[in-house]
Amino acid sequence: MLDLGIVIVNWNTKDLLRRCLQTVLASQGDFTFKVVLVDNASTDGTVDMVRAEFPAVEVIASQTNGGFSYGNNLGLKALGFHGKGDLSPAAPRYALLLNPDTEVPPESLYGMVSFMDSRPDVGVAGPKLVLEDGSLDVACRRSFPTPMVSFYRFSGLSKLFPHNPQFGRYNMTFVDPDVELEVDSVVGAYMQVRREAINDAGLLDETFFMYGEDLDWAYRIKEAGWKVFYHPQVMVKHIKRASSRRSKKAQFEFQRAMLIFYRKHYRRTTPLLLHLMVMTGLLLKGGRELLPEMRQPTLPDAT
Repeated sequence: MLDLGIVIVNWNTKDLLRRCLQTVLASQGDFTFKVVLVDNASTDGTVDMVRAEFPAVEVIASQTNGGFSYGNNLGLKALGFHGKGDLSPAAPRYALLLNPDTEVPPESLYGMVSFMDSRPDVGVAGPKLVLEDGSLDVACRRSFPTPMVSFYRFSGLSKLFPHNPQFGRYNMTFVDPDVELEVDSVVGAYMQVRREAINDAGLLDETFFMYGEDLDWAYRIKEAGWKVFYHPQVMVKHIKRASSRRSKKAQFEFQRAMLIFYRKHYRRTTPLLLHLMVMTGLLLKGGRELLPEMRQPTLPDAT
């Protein structure tokens, strides 16, 4: 049985992906791994490049860009994960969602496998992600965006009081980034998941196009009784937003993801006044383009 199955979803980031694969395939340590590259209908020659330069990588060339969840699910299925309670005996001990805009030091993959081997209660783990300038990618350790946590973030209180345990909960900014920590979620740029946790919770929810799917997966895995940990003793470089580059589409999808997550997990228990405040905040952030989504009585659950 493989120790680690790595899924990388790519959309028009050929040069960054090349560097990512170079670092992944140079990994060291006493473990086995396989890489599955899912290309979401890129137009930059990614598929030809990977097949020519990295023959050990399994390539799935999707004819459509179905989004991050869609692409990762294609890769997970190729590794033997078919959904809740549907696990192939050949599925690896761990699955790793890895962004193409990451660079993995030689011992990082082995370090994360070793950490999860030492903690059988941990279903999801992620390393310390650092940006190009060496600063922390604050998204690598998060609380769930409950209505109140989201209010602290969007009102600016989390920026004004980042070291306050209440206001700084969204990105856990009140905790030293070098401290190992149980969290609600790590980020999908590097999200390592135990096979049994996937079997308990199922695959990613394809209702999310990009953003939010990692939070939702962590939420469901925690509901199934597993822990989620941030492990800063391992560090990975993240060149953030390489595909989206803060596009208007990306900003819309972020607000749409927050709407989906809220309605899926919190709407039923949120008082009416707070619900109206949440919807108003989403509308102000997402703009009129979000109105058709907000008018739906329910959002589909693809899990």
